[in-house]
Amino acid sequence: MTLHPALSRHLVAARAFALLSALALAACGAPASRPGIDPETGVSSIAPAPEVVARYQSVQDVDITIPAVDPGYLTGQNPRTEVYYTGPDAPGTIVVDPHARVLYYILEGGRAMRYGIAVGREGYGFSGDAYVGRKQAWPSWTPTKNMIRREPDIYGPLSGGMSGGLENPLGARALYLYRGGRDTYYRIHGTNNASTIGRATSAGCIRLFNQDILDLFERVSAGTHVHVRSAEESAIAEDPMVENAHGLMVPLSSFPEDVQAQIRAGNIPWPKFVPPVGVVTPQSALTGTAVAIDPATGLPLSDASAVTDPDGVFTQIN
Repeated sequence: MTLHPALSRHLVAARAFALLSALALAACGAPASRPGIDPETGVSSIAPAPEVVARYQSVQDVDITIPAVDPGYLTGQNPRTEVYYTGPDAPGTIVVDPHARVLYYILEGGRAMRYGIAVGREGYGFSGDAYVGRKQAWPSWTPTKNMIRREPDIYGPLSGGMSGGLENPLGARALYLYRGGRDTYYRIHGTNNASTIGRATSAGCIRLFNQDILDLFERVSAGTHVHVRSAEESAIAEDPMVENAHGLMVPLSSFPEDVQAQIRAGNIPWPKFVPPVGVVTPQSALTGTAVAIDPATGLPLSDASAVTDPDGVFTQIN
């Protein structure tokens, strides 16, 4: 669908006004601080509630068993949660915020289902409105030409594509976004590595826990409206967040005031997290850990330290 320029400007202005009006409340109505979150690691010192863990148990999906999510990954904004929502978006809309690393499915009555997401490099290259052009269970995957050009040793051997399954980076389900009748190549999908959720990744679009993409997939149909927030919209709608040394988004308010001042001035007092690049093996797909493989043989490299978090907090893939 192509909007008239004047109508597009009107919709943008209306959205900005509504978001500004909601600034004091924030989109999800979350408190300013989150007790129990270690600002250095982003890991909760409080075990997830039993009902949260129960939502992420193993799932039998036809002939494939989706592994349970390790409770250690169910921290911060990562678990699927129904929240208050004060944004301008209509019920039935998907709202993606790659900058805060959350996705909302808008419900009736000022509520939304919030999902934690991982965001790949391509996930920051699109904003604005789209719609779900098609849905696919256990989708196949082929690395893009850009991915092959950037990391030919990693993605070149997979240029012929990968069939659907636990090892596939798109996970259990995928939603393909279209605009004006054309594929945007922007995807919302599952993952073959639960440890990535909540973090930036080196490639890909928007990924959820497999248990969460199963939930979202059943809620939406082809034609569902999707809005991907810009950085400016995210700054208005969400509480201030900062990426910590482990690549996880944590509330700015969780740091001492002097550190907050440093961060606001643009001086992040830790090295920027750099996601390693690799390919998930069948073993790592089951355990949720990233393992580098030798592209020539397809076998795990003996030294996986390059893709392992040195502090043992999380591991990262793609």
